[in-house]
Amino acid sequence: MFALINVIIYDFQNYIENGYVIFNEKISEVGEMESFADIGYEIIDGTGHVVMPSLTVAHSHIYSTFARGMDIGIAPTNFMEILENLWWKLDSHLTGNDIYMSGIVSAVDNAKNGVTTIIDHHASGEIKGAISLLRKAVCDDVGLRGSFCFETSDRFTIEDCITENRDNADMFGLHASMTLSEETLYKVKAVLGDMPIHIHVAESWMDQENCLSFYGERVVERLARHGLLNKNSILSHCIHINENEAELIATNECYVALNVRSNMNNAVGLPDYKMLKDKGVKCLIGNDGMSAGMMSEWSSLYLTMKHRYSAPVAFGMDDLIDIIDNNNKYVSENLGIKVGRLKKGYDADFLSIEYEPPTPMHKDNAFGHILFGMAENFTPEHVWCKGKQVIKHYQVSNELKEKYKEAKKTAARLWERISGD
Repeated sequence: MFALINVIIYDFQNYIENGYVIFNEKISEVGEMESFADIGYEIIDGTGHVVMPSLTVAHSHIYSTFARGMDIGIAPTNFMEILENLWWKLDSHLTGNDIYMSGIVSAVDNAKNGVTTIIDHHASGEIKGAISLLRKAVCDDVGLRGSFCFETSDRFTIEDCITENRDNADMFGLHASMTLSEETLYKVKAVLGDMPIHIHVAESWMDQENCLSFYGERVVERLARHGLLNKNSILSHCIHINENEAELIATNECYVALNVRSNMNNAVGLPDYKMLKDKGVKCLIGNDGMSAGMMSEWSSLYLTMKHRYSAPVAFGMDDLIDIIDNNNKYVSENLGIKVGRLKKGYDADFLSIEYEPPTPMHKDNAFGHILFGMAENFTPEHVWCKGKQVIKHYQVSNELKEKYKEAKKTAARLWERISGD
């Protein structure tokens, strides 16, 4: 049993100025230092540190880690050109070792940024066994939690996509309406049951325009017509949806995953959070595989929503905390765990980051210290997942360091195959 002592504790709800956490796989006790009694614990002195729940990612693309620094030879002028010349070239060339190594790199990077749970939306030329390779890398070898699916798309062999999702996935992955034929959606519905789907929705206006042109309906309406909007489904982006679509999402108890940094990078627009909130849609926050720094996503969402509505009160800290809580509640329900609070009975998924408050810090302003103090240099010294320390003094194990170095060779070979086509 471990005891992390002399720390500031904050979990978005509770705050302790000088406290302790006793844990193994789960948290058994949290309290103020004045009531701490050492009965033989393995002591970890966290003096000068803030302890908070580790972070979760509600929508990611682990394989995209191998796009870092890749030259695609052109300057894309729209979203479809980005897909065709970058992402679809990259994912179609991924083989088994590429998939595994991308999982190692992404999981290590995420862990170093305090992330211990990743909901991944995967695509690769090698379909059969892809999810098992990701699970081995992320969960078994790095020690994080993950929820995985395969992006079913008419770009791939549909039967293989369906089999991989049906047999190995935690959700049923679909790419986007614009790459899914009617025949494919009928096939998916035939095997879906009550499994949630994970899909890109109206990320670009092109997705919505395609749906209106070919089917005479909007994207969410099409998904509803096919009976695919199962409870707890994740619809990512939803930038170009209307009020009727938002109502369908809410009625079917689905979630929208917001990824604003990626949206800005792709120049596709920003989500209408106010409409989603007014219609009762629960929002999550992801990173779309753009980076492992979820703190950057928190900050960007907070700022872009103010900018979108030209109002400093349009999106507040309470809105952001609600979305963070939704992430934690979502993964807790769907992975059968309890994360997001530093309380007795919760899983020991948390981080410790060095921080000396330069101004008074207390329960009512602690999140402001995170957002405007820690976020710009968010580097946890220690990270635990399931009670096991995955980051110790900013480092992963030597074995993982060696695998991480090997990834450079894997990426170089991948880039050669892409450029040779």
